[in-house]
Amino acid sequence: MESISATIIHALSLLLTGDAELWTIIGISFSISTTAILIAAGPAILCGFFLAYTEFPGRRLLISLFNTLLAVPAVVVGLTFYILLSRQGPLGDWKLLFTQTAMVLGQIALCFPLLVAMSHAAFQAVDKRAWETARTIGANPFQAFFMILREVRFGVFGALVAGYGRIIAEVGASMMLGGNILHYTRNIPTAIVLETSKGELAQGIALGMVLIVLSFILITTLHYLQGKGRVE
Repeated sequence: MESISATIIHALSLLLTGDAELWTIIGISFSISTTAILIAAGPAILCGFFLAYTEFPGRRLLISLFNTLLAVPAVVVGLTFYILLSRQGPLGDWKLLFTQTAMVLGQIALCFPLLVAMSHAAFQAVDKRAWETARTIGANPFQAFFMILREVRFGVFGALVAGYGRIIAEVGASMMLGGNILHYTRNIPTAIVLETSKGELAQGIALGMVLIVLSFILITTLHYLQGKGRVE
């Protein structure tokens, strides 16, 4: 068995020499998570806007529901979609279980409440009279929305960064919905679990390094955006 130092050197070698299997896993992980965040972003931001700028029965209950969903573990989301997509489930005929599409659906469900909650908080920071002012000067609803969105852009970008960080590193839903299939649904977190269980630490450490670097970039970006938002 390799020493820890030798294993770390091996892990760096895998990253720097462009190991095909390693970079395929990284590519799959980024592809699935990027697709999920792009699909979820628009509806979630609109939902956050409506929760901040409209009044309707059940509004507070809906806000509480989204805040509650923030605490739902990834494995519970995975179990829910597994039941829905399994052969005996109501969506079994779609044959999506153990596919990248199933993983995207699971990650959308994971990041959507976070995007709604954070974008709602960002929109609430703007005076509601901004909407009325925009409408008064002749802006249509679409234009008024984007005028307000521009005011909260740093908060919304921060929500997207936080949402991406939430799904890129989750393992529970990806394992249950994707099945950890090599070259198809094996992403960074599931590969780390598999390689560690096999005692093959080099690839796991290399993928862990990728997540650490990504986490640093995301956190740094989030702090920068939060700072910009406070300055403005």
